[in-house]
Order: sequence, then C-alpha cells, then structure tokens
Amino acid sequence: MALDGAFLRHVMNEIKSTAIGARVDKIYQPNKEEFVLSLRSKTGVYKLLMSARANSARVHFTTETVENPAAPPMLCMLFRKKLMSAKLIDIRQPGLERVLFFDFDAKSELGDDVLRTLVVEIMGKRSNVILLDGDKKIIDALKRVDITKSSKRQVLPGLKYGLPPSQGKLSLLSDNIDEIAQRVEEAAYSQGFADALLQNVEGLSLFVCNEVGCRVYSTDLPTSLEGLKSTIKNCSGEPFIVYDGGRPQDFSFIEPTQYKATSEIKKCESFSALLDEFFEQRDSIDRMRVKSYDLRKQIGNILNRLKKKIKIQKREIESNENKDNLKLFADLLSANIYRIKAGAREVELENFYDENLSIVRIRLDETKSAAENVQDFYKQYKKSKVAVEKLTEEINKAKNEIAYLESVLDLVERAEFESDLIEIKNELVAQNFLKLGKAGKQKAKALPPRKYTLHGGVEVLVGRNNHQNDQLTLKMASKKDIWFHVKDMPGSHTILVSKGQVVNDEVLKAAAQIAAYHSKAKDSSNVPVDFAFVKNVKKPAGARPGKVIYYNYKTLYVTPDKKFIESLCL
Repeated sequence: MALDGAFLRHVMNEIKSTAIGARVDKIYQPNKEEFVLSLRSKTGVYKLLMSARANSARVHFTTETVENPAAPPMLCMLFRKKLMSAKLIDIRQPGLERVLFFDFDAKSELGDDVLRTLVVEIMGKRSNVILLDGDKKIIDALKRVDITKSSKRQVLPGLKYGLPPSQGKLSLLSDNIDEIAQRVEEAAYSQGFADALLQNVEGLSLFVCNEVGCRVYSTDLPTSLEGLKSTIKNCSGEPFIVYDGGRPQDFSFIEPTQYKATSEIKKCESFSALLDEFFEQRDSIDRMRVKSYDLRKQIGNILNRLKKKIKIQKREIESNENKDNLKLFADLLSANIYRIKAGAREVELENFYDENLSIVRIRLDETKSAAENVQDFYKQYKKSKVAVEKLTEEINKAKNEIAYLESVLDLVERAEFESDLIEIKNELVAQNFLKLGKAGKQKAKALPPRKYTLHGGVEVLVGRNNHQNDQLTLKMASKKDIWFHVKDMPGSHTILVSKGQVVNDEVLKAAAQIAAYHSKAKDSSNVPVDFAFVKNVKKPAGARPGKVIYYNYKTLYVTPDKKFIESLCL
C-alpha cells in the first residue's frame, strides 16, 4: 500500500474543487504528527487532515472526530497565528511528486496581505508538514530536520525551502510515452516489468505498476501507458479499496483486476472517504499509543521495580531456610546444657526428635556460657522467623500490586479517548503509585460506560476504568443483573442488564464475548468468562479499585468476535 503521486493528484483535485476560496476557521493539532484545518466556505465547513505519520501519511478531507489535547501545542499556536482566517487560493503539486503546496492569502501582524504556504510531504517516515512565508523561507515544521538527521536536506526555521532530491524518473505528464515505454522495456529484462516501471516512472506505487503489468498482456505498453497518462492527467480515476478477509488491504485510483479472484473490491464515494475508511482503525490505535506512551512507560517501570523487589526478597527468604535448624540447636542445647563444658567450640548431641537418635554437631561460641549460646540460637531463630514472615507478607503485597497494575495497564492499552487516560492517571495518583504533576490533578469529562444492545433490546454495560468498574457493579447495577469477567485475567467489569428476567444461552454467550473482548484475552480463543448475579459480587475491605470477589458463579468459554461486537455498539 502506498499513497503515490498519481493518487495524490486525484486527492488534490478533489480538495481543490471544494475548498478553493474557503477560509481557515480553526486549526487543531491532535498529536505531534497531525494537523486538522477547519475550512469554512459558502457551501459548508470541511475538516482537512494533514498527517505526517510514518505508516499513514496523507492529506484529505475527514469526517472522523479526533480528540484534541486540552492545551494546544506551541506549534499549533504558531500555525493559528499565521493562518487563522487565511483564504485558500491555490493547491499545487510539482509533477507527480508526493508533495502538495497549499497557498493561503493571509494577513501579517501589521495587517498587510501576505502569502503563506503549507507544504505537505508524503514520504513515509520522512513525511512532514511545513509552513513557509512568501519568500519560501521556513517558518516552522511539524518535524525539524537538522544536520544530524540529514546531511542532504535540512528543514529548520529560517532556511530556504527546497523540494526533496529528485530520483531522476520520467514523468507520464511531461515526458514522451514512447521514450518511457522503451526505458521500461529495457529495464524489464533484468528487473521484471512491475519493478522496471516502479524504478523508472514517477508517481506510481507498486500496486499500480502491478496493475499495468496485468493489463499490458491484452495490449501494447505504449497504449497502456497512454491510457494511464490520460487517467492521471484528467483526474478521471475512481476510488477503489481492496479488502482481504474483511480488513482493508490496498487502494487505488484505477479498478484493481489483480485481486478480483481472491479479495473484495469496494468503490468509495470519494478519495477522502476512501482514505478515512482505510486508515480509521489503524490511526485511532496509533494515536492512543502515542498519547498513552508516557503512562505505559511509568506503569512498566513500577512493575519492573516490584518484580525486582520480589526476586530480592525471595533470595532473602532462601538465605533464612536454616531457621528450623537454629531452633533445633537451641532445643538440643537447652535439654543437654549440663553436658556442655565451658569454653567448648562444638558439641555432638543426640537428636531426640529423630526416632533413630541421629547425632547433630553444633558449633558454639567458646567465649560464652552454654546458657548464652542457647539464648543466641533462640534469638537467631526468632529473628529469622520474623524476617521470613515479613518478607512473605511483602511479597504477597507486591504480587497484589502487580496484579492491580497489570489490570490498569490493560485498561490503558484498550483506552479509546484521552479522557480515559486522564481518569486512569488520576486513579494511580490516588493509589500513590504516581505523584501529582506541577499542573495538579487533571480534569477529564467522565465518559459513560460502553453500551451494547443485544437482540431483543437487552443492554450490556462495560466499565472504562477501575473506578467505573466499581461504580458499575456496586452502585449502578441491580442485584438481579448478571456480572461477567474474564477468568484470572485483567479485564473490564461487564453487566448484562437482565433486571431479573430469564435470559437465553445466546444472550449469555454474547455478553460473555463482550467481556472477553474488553480484556487482555481479546485476541485469544476459547476464553473462560465467569458470570454471576450482581448480588453475589462483593468488594473486600481495603481492596484496590476494580478488585472484587464473587461466588455461586458459572463459566462460559467463548471466542471474541470483533465484527459482531462492534455491530452491537451504540
């Protein structure tokens, strides 16, 4: 999959036909790799997404709702200062390069009309969004590139902007078709047709090259290239997306024939709608992983410290394994104190705890009396016994904390919104695992539990974090509702709102699937899920958030069906 120059030309044409003359109404920076421009025109408001994410760099209109940070980043503030209320007057693409120039008629700080240009470069991990002034000088960029990152091309404020280095390829838009065909045919002998086309012709992805290769057998190469040129030049292509097993696999501006036998091919309403659909799931996961990185790292560090602490404490327990021998020595010495001579360095005594009366050799402190040696052994035994008890207690405490933190980490990895992360972080602060930052406690809009509606209108509610798990199970749910949780594994509390009514096996299975899906076992098969009436679920005194005990339960084994579960979500 690649958003090539030819596809980008179609996207540019689509944006151009709608947004020229529109003004910048709002600018957002949802994360460090994306900008969203809200463009207002006479026909409506359009959200233009500009992404420099390595595996999903692109630019297009979007209908997706992207959660924005509470405080805009400094770069976003700069872009707002330079582009707010600016009028989009042109969109340009040099040849079939994967670069678009968005020209805006803006106002300077003094109120003068100035030209400002947003450059969107779509080049994998080198993708970027760059703001230029009227003299093509860089004002700032989403990704600054200094000499340590690239010796050939720097992207820094104040430098003159230059296009990425040319690869010396021929262009279907400006070069002679016969010349292009000849070069490709010559290279095809050693490289293969698709690779030869890819290496010698500008703006084509491997997908398109393979497609041309499939079609060239029914006609000659110049004719195929002439048809492709006409499609690209006139932007007469159509948005096709290829699905493999229900997952988006590839997309193109020409109808795919290479996948017809094995995959599902869908024609979308627009090129922007295609890109929205293709990248929706991947981007939502990537965005949350970026936002949750620091929190996941903090939890991971605490888990590592706890696991290291347990290892050290277990070694200390092993070093006290001879505590029972200390008591034996003390008992034998105490019973035979009359036989021990003053100044003796060791003594051999019969072990009366052994039926065979085995001989035990005991080393003594010759500077102490027999009674003092007895007392020393008893003291060492008591000290060792107390140490083992304390260490065992600390190990159990650390294990409980690990179990709790692993459940929190699972919630972080399944978080869908930034507000979910804020609530989880506040929970960790309240539980004394994290310290309150300089900004103080973060406030987040509390989201309701996730809601699913099963066939027949039966509702299933799922907690988003441990505090909500407690509220859902212990306060919101009726005693006659049914509680679900994946067995012996981190997961969300799930409530089947049965209201005491008898539910059939199909409904129970669906609720169990939802519980398994919202757990660490979401990608597993044959997952055990326990369920019981809410009245049989209790919270132990002093337990961590989300921790409960339950009894009179049954277990179902299910495999989460993502497609089925998502179809139930409201």
